[in-house]
Amino acid sequence: MVTYNAHVEDNRVFRALADPTRRRLLDQLFERDGRSLTELESQLEMTRFGVMKHLRTLEQAGLVATRKVGREKLHYLNPVPIQLIYDRWIGKYAALRVSALADLKAVLEGATSVTNQVLTKPKQVYEIFIKATPERVWDAITKPEFTSRYFHNTRVMSDLRAGSPFNYMPAEGDTPIVEGQVLEAEPPRRLVHTWRALWNPEVSKDAPSRLTWELTRMEGGMTKLTVIHDDFEGETATFKQVSGGWTWVLNNLKTFLETGETLPPPAAG
Repeated sequence: MVTYNAHVEDNRVFRALADPTRRRLLDQLFERDGRSLTELESQLEMTRFGVMKHLRTLEQAGLVATRKVGREKLHYLNPVPIQLIYDRWIGKYAALRVSALADLKAVLEGATSVTNQVLTKPKQVYEIFIKATPERVWDAITKPEFTSRYFHNTRVMSDLRAGSPFNYMPAEGDTPIVEGQVLEAEPPRRLVHTWRALWNPEVSKDAPSRLTWELTRMEGGMTKLTVIHDDFEGETATFKQVSGGWTWVLNNLKTFLETGETLPPPAAG
């Protein structure tokens, strides 16, 4: 039976990052997410098999997530493991406003460029492993008593029927800060809903995007949670503002389910 070991997971990430070719692949995905093997291979002086081997190592470390689009397999930078290592090895030792964090924040926010991306709209893909059953993770995603703990004090409100509202309400007041509509709900495996941010005038102008939660049962009482935020109309204000936010929310969800505690609020700015 597979058991979760934070040190083992850290070692996989450190080993993956130790190789300059793998760091270059991550740099390519940072510049523009959602690339195919052919695109990544074209910028490296090595065989296709060599690039595939490096990508497989990055996937095993959780630093790259993949999605099938038609016949192609697209690769996405997953910043969650880097944030977890930061929280474990740096955050508890360093002051929040150390100047180096400005550079780290830029990396973790995963800002991407789609200037040359013609076939697909911008997409953000995150993966995280949580020591909890899919049923518990599903409850944490869909019940207000859970979201109020880890999701910026918001209460999710929905009956989870297709076509019904899926809104995030503030701690006080009856005006949602995010409103959406349920598109699919297959507990405890898959939830898809629209997402329209309303927390400031800039994002309120944007058309709704789409959020997909995929829960996969693993051995050892673990769940792999994949979150896909897509269907943006370009690099909108919403796309830019949620980029860094999802990493913190997912890490907070993991911490809450595994320990009962929550993370400190993210630093402003």
